[in-house]
Amino acid sequence: MEPQSHLSKSGDDGDPSDAVSMAMSRIRQRVLQSFVVFSIVSLLLWLAAFLYGSFYYSYMPRAAFSTPVHYYYRTDCEPPASFSCSYPVANISLTRNRKHVLTFGQVYRISLQLEMPESPLNQDLGMFMIKTTCFSQDGVQVTSSVRSTMLRYRSDLLKTLGTLLFLPAFLTGAAEQKQTVEVELFSDYTDNPYSSSVTAVIEILSNKVQIYSSQLYVHAHFTGIRYLLFYFPVLSALVGVSSNFIFLSVLFVLSYMRLLLRIEWKPEQVREEACYLCLTAVTNSVTGAAELLGPLQVTPESKPREEPDDCDDGTGQ
Repeated sequence: MEPQSHLSKSGDDGDPSDAVSMAMSRIRQRVLQSFVVFSIVSLLLWLAAFLYGSFYYSYMPRAAFSTPVHYYYRTDCEPPASFSCSYPVANISLTRNRKHVLTFGQVYRISLQLEMPESPLNQDLGMFMIKTTCFSQDGVQVTSSVRSTMLRYRSDLLKTLGTLLFLPAFLTGAAEQKQTVEVELFSDYTDNPYSSSVTAVIEILSNKVQIYSSQLYVHAHFTGIRYLLFYFPVLSALVGVSSNFIFLSVLFVLSYMRLLLRIEWKPEQVREEACYLCLTAVTNSVTGAAELLGPLQVTPESKPREEPDDCDDGTGQ
């Protein structure tokens, strides 16, 4: 009875240590599994975000582009005149860092903004024309447009009241007596992929116009998917990244299941399966050859000759 009680005591003493070691191993296994799952999910999320960012950068064109417009004209008139000899002309490059500003297939609205003083000369000028011509890299004219504009009309009484009201600002230089005139040069311009525009020439068809400054604006008119991507960026990013993440997760799960199915096949089973397939192939080939040859025909000439049996008993009979 004593040895049996001693074994039972030793068994009772070993149970808590075994339970603790099993619990620790389970905890380590769970921590390792959680770390692997977290790493895989983080990698898939990063890949999904990278794919969406690459698509957005390559698919979305520049939404807006602006550049100052500097005019030049001739002053060597004969006889000398109080105004310029030629029309004000400006050359504008439509490239930035050797890349085209305009994207093929995208619709743009191109406008020109003029800051003009409310001088008597501009008031008496009335309407004047603005001609815009786009040229390709080879110097070929791609398209052109002609638009008219003028200063907004203000009566003498309104001018007097405005001058008295803003007199302190005018005296300190905080405000100026000028108007900002915006002219729409192209309402729906689409660049030609075979002859893209790289230069725009703006010509004001009046040699008496007075201009403080000028600015060219190019605005993209988005439609379809580009409209959603531009005006709803957060929602588009969530949908795009989620779609990429689901697609990558499905690919990962299918690849992992295929790998598990390959591991379950043991090498002995693979060899036995290969031998069975080879034996089946050989049997099928032999059977096919036999069917092609047909039944074997035996003739007397082809029948083998029988040898006499040497069964003499020594008597000569």
